[in-house]
Amino acid sequence: MPSVPDARPPIRTVAALIRDAAGRVLLVRKRGSTIFIQPGGKPEPGEAPLATLARELVEELGARPVPGTIRPLGEFEDEAVHETGLRVRATVYACAIDREPVAGAEIEELAWVDPSHPGPMSIAPLSRRRILPAVAARDGG
Repeated sequence: MPSVPDARPPIRTVAALIRDAAGRVLLVRKRGSTIFIQPGGKPEPGEAPLATLARELVEELGARPVPGTIRPLGEFEDEAVHETGLRVRATVYACAIDREPVAGAEIEELAWVDPSHPGPMSIAPLSRRRILPAVAARDGG
């Protein structure tokens, strides 16, 4: 019998695209997971996307977005990694942050990756198949 696609709507999130001086993109790994994802998270009820972005970056990285640097990158959707069988749709914003990031809240590890060649590390499909290629394409890579 063929499988029926899950009719539930995708999980909505807000994610950050943060780059260092070398153009690498910051990814984070949650405690108890082996998969790297974009920093960010789910909005609280009634919370605007940019408020979610700011709150999540403070919680996860101990840093705030720098005013005037926040730019929409787009909406991206792929399979969710922490909610089996579901999809995640992220509104992604590129931004600079006001200090060096440090792992906080549920984040256990930070990694900087080349968006054109992220290597063999375990990266969520949303980042590996959607966000990083979009960044590489904008870079001309």
